[in-house]
Amino acid sequence: MIGASEGPGNGSGADSAADRTEFVRRWTREIIRTSYVPLARADIEGFLLERLDALLDAFGDEERLLHAAAELGARLVRIHFTGPAALDRTLWMLGSELPKLRPAQAAPGDLVPVLGAVAAAYAGQLREQTLDEQEVIKRAVLQARDAAEEALRASEASFRAVFTSSALGIAIVTLDGIIEEVNSPMEGIFEQVCRDLVGRSVFDLADPDWVDDLVENVEALSVGEVDRFQSETRLSGADGAHIWTQVSASLVRDSHGAPDYQVLLYEDITHRHMLQEQFRRQATHDPLTGLANRTLLKTTLDAALEPVFPGRRVGLCYFDLDGFKAINDSLGHPVGDELLRAMAQRLNALATLESGLAARMGGDEFVVLIPDSQGAARLVEIVEHMLAEVTRPVSVCGHLLTASASVGVVETAVAATGPDELLQDADITLYRAKNEGRAQWALFDPAHNAAAKERFHLSAAMPTALHEHELYVEYEPVVWLDDASLVGVRAHLRWDHPEFGELDAEDFLGLAEETGLITRLGTWMLEQVCAHAVHWQERFGDRGPVAAVDLSARQLRDPELVADMRRILADSGLSASKLIIGVPETALFDQHGDPIDALEIFAEMGLTLGVHDFGHDHREVSRLRGLPLCAVRLTGGYLDSFADPGGPDPLDEHLVSSLVGSARLLGLHVVGSGVRTLEQANRLRALGVGGVIGPCAGGLASAMEIEAMIAEGDLG
Repeated sequence: MIGASEGPGNGSGADSAADRTEFVRRWTREIIRTSYVPLARADIEGFLLERLDALLDAFGDEERLLHAAAELGARLVRIHFTGPAALDRTLWMLGSELPKLRPAQAAPGDLVPVLGAVAAAYAGQLREQTLDEQEVIKRAVLQARDAAEEALRASEASFRAVFTSSALGIAIVTLDGIIEEVNSPMEGIFEQVCRDLVGRSVFDLADPDWVDDLVENVEALSVGEVDRFQSETRLSGADGAHIWTQVSASLVRDSHGAPDYQVLLYEDITHRHMLQEQFRRQATHDPLTGLANRTLLKTTLDAALEPVFPGRRVGLCYFDLDGFKAINDSLGHPVGDELLRAMAQRLNALATLESGLAARMGGDEFVVLIPDSQGAARLVEIVEHMLAEVTRPVSVCGHLLTASASVGVVETAVAATGPDELLQDADITLYRAKNEGRAQWALFDPAHNAAAKERFHLSAAMPTALHEHELYVEYEPVVWLDDASLVGVRAHLRWDHPEFGELDAEDFLGLAEETGLITRLGTWMLEQVCAHAVHWQERFGDRGPVAAVDLSARQLRDPELVADMRRILADSGLSASKLIIGVPETALFDQHGDPIDALEIFAEMGLTLGVHDFGHDHREVSRLRGLPLCAVRLTGGYLDSFADPGGPDPLDEHLVSSLVGSARLLGLHVVGSGVRTLEQANRLRALGVGGVIGPCAGGLASAMEIEAMIAEGDLG
């Protein structure tokens, strides 16, 4: 689609009057000697400037732009720029300069239809001019046949003048297609393929695939069914080179109106055809690697999924180079580009052996399509061969590099899938291959695929969930074991999904962390929790529970976190002492091993800090010494055995005792999470656990239910 803009000019001065004038002068120099044009140089420059302005003015309106391009091509012919090089040089000048002159908002793909319209209109106008010349020849021939001898000589002289001076190849041909006479341009067109055209059949001047159409047209002309025809032909030489021609034929009748012979005009369109083929290739191939792009892959995939015979199958392999970004970052993009080319050549060579197609999807991702797959086992064999080729060392710019790739492999019946579904399945399977260790392949599995699709569906729906008020906060009471008092609540984010029902945070926060949406969700959750906590504080004073909110590692790296925290506390009016921030143990230190800055800032603000996965790594416990922490929370399966009737597992008991002892030496309160029974709570209390969260403490409750619990405690 041709991009919209407000008019020519990209705001940088590149399309100023001076730039356009200079471009037109160079354009004139390129084409002025390609043809005989009865105009002064200044007139030609004026004509080209007018046409250039029309093109630039039309950017932003697809219909006007293509009309302006077509008008340029046609008017070049009308002012007699008919030499073979005129169109070629015009297209290359426009192709190289229009990107600098066109509007900045225009899309890169705009130039292909523009140049195509110029070429098509030029060819059409040249054919019209050719037909006019052909009609002149035909009239001269008829006059030569019907006039008196003196008139005959004059007409024949006129015919000979056109015959010898025409830039087009002309052949006088019998009704059965035998060439009787040709002019010099006709010999020049075919001299590289065949000589001595006289006496040959015109059918010798076309490849077998083009002969049938030519035979049909010549036969219709020879019996008088039509008086003229046009067709395109191709003739191949021994070296594989092609000659493309546009054939315009007319029938000459005798004085009685019966078919007498034929006049065929040949226009050499080889160069124009090559330009069109180049434009087509640019639209369907990746410019860096030369592989098929998404457009060609989609077309080929559609054909491969046609059920042309029962039981037809297809294979799709989605490749992603492992660690390619590190090569780009360390060795530079030129080295990365050369590596991509090398990998593309290897994949393409193997895909071609299997009658398949290799395509680049962008970046370091490639797809290999295998039509008519012979089954999953054979497809995996092909993939393993390709992986072996990918890992073979390659020398790039003086560096000996070894690459690896992960591959998602899908092999299925064509009747069971569609192009978009097949690509999505391969992409999801690739994601699983990378998660499972990289440098390996993974075969499509419906169960894994369904789970991944559900994750992607949730990920896509999360931004909308905030606006549609589908998210809400619930709380787990924190009960202090010494006096069974409600001392705090731990906030949980929940999602009332319209399709999947009520979802726990564990079902979607991991996705939010991966996509970066966790910061928006975390900010919203803090706003909700502070609003609830300030309400409890206003109603119950100091007896209002402290609210605990857990932050993820990505949230703690958010540069806006501290500013957001200050704003939320100020807007809500909540005292900082009524908010506990839970921090994962793994996120307490930066990459250099120093405590993260947010800890000290939060402590200065008056916030209470706790570790919400204490004991994750026993070797790191000693590093907590000196940090501004108040409490730790124990989580893990080792707490479950404390609910067993026969008592806890000795190893679990030792582990909990060790963690509690470490926390108490650090001066930190200990809270046990997921505690189900009173017996379990009492056993943990005996080891020094001060508070508990879980079913035995009341389970999840809304903000209003928490308020009711506090009020009931007051009444009791």
